[in-house]
Parts: sequence; C-alpha cells; structure tokens
Amino acid sequence: MDSVTIERIKTIHPILRDELGKDYIECNNLLGSNVRLRFAYVYRTEAEQNELFKKKPKVTNARGGQSIHNYGLAFDIVLLYDKDGNGTFETASWDMVKDLDKDGIADWMEVVNFFKSKGWVWGGDWKSFKDGPHFEKTFGHTWKTLQSKSSFMDNGLKYPIL
Repeated sequence: MDSVTIERIKTIHPILRDELGKDYIECNNLLGSNVRLRFAYVYRTEAEQNELFKKKPKVTNARGGQSIHNYGLAFDIVLLYDKDGNGTFETASWDMVKDLDKDGIADWMEVVNFFKSKGWVWGGDWKSFKDGPHFEKTFGHTWKTLQSKSSFMDNGLKYPIL
C-alpha cells in the first residue's frame, strides 16, 4: 500500500472514508507487484483549486468552489511503477494503455473498471473535457447544490451535510 494515499483518504468526506479505504486496498491488490495505485488528489481547498485553474495547459475547468474535490467527494489517481523491482516505485504514470502486469488489461483500466463497479463516476466517461484520473460520488448533487448545503468541520476540513 501507499502511505501517501492512506493519508489522503483521510481527507475524503467522512461518509465515504471507510468505503474508499477498503476499495483502495482491494483495487491495489488487483494490480501487479510492480504497480501501485496512488491518489494524487482527494480533498482540495478552494485556494488549491484556483491555483490548478490558472495552470497552463489547462487541467481543469473548475474554479474554487466548482470542483467536487472541494466537497471531499472526489479523488484523482496516478499509477506508480517499480521498473527495476527494488520496491521504490520511482515512476509516476498517467498512461492509460500500459499493462506492466501483462494480464491483457491496461493497468489504468483495471483501476477504472474496479472503481466504476463500486459506483464511482469516472471522468473519462464525460462527454466534454474528459478527465481520465478523476472519480467522484456526488450523491446526486452538483457543485452548485453542494455549495448551498450546510456544512461541518472534520479534522480542519469543511464538508457539506449530505
């Protein structure tokens, strides 16, 4: 398991925390021994979102408050590869076709298929601005409805009451 990801899971909305922790372990175990799943982002503050919004080339259409990450209901993935077998996982990859474990299914798509089977919406299925690393569970909400909900604090982070 990836200790960075385990810490980031602690920032997902509390209603999803246990579920995502279990899903992460199960999904990671599906990958070959030289592949690890890392969550690049989970919760993002509005300030962090605004910094991403300013990046060139464009990586997001969402300003602060307009991202599901700002409500703790999304995560982004990256795959880590240990190319020399020494356990360091020195290479980060967003390659959607690489099949390092040589099981006939791209490692990225193994992760996608797993999380979709657990009810997560994949940004790669979106019609415009496909977001291949992104997964979310919004419980039927949009950023606008989430923005208008009452909220609570948990470990210094603000989450909507669902």
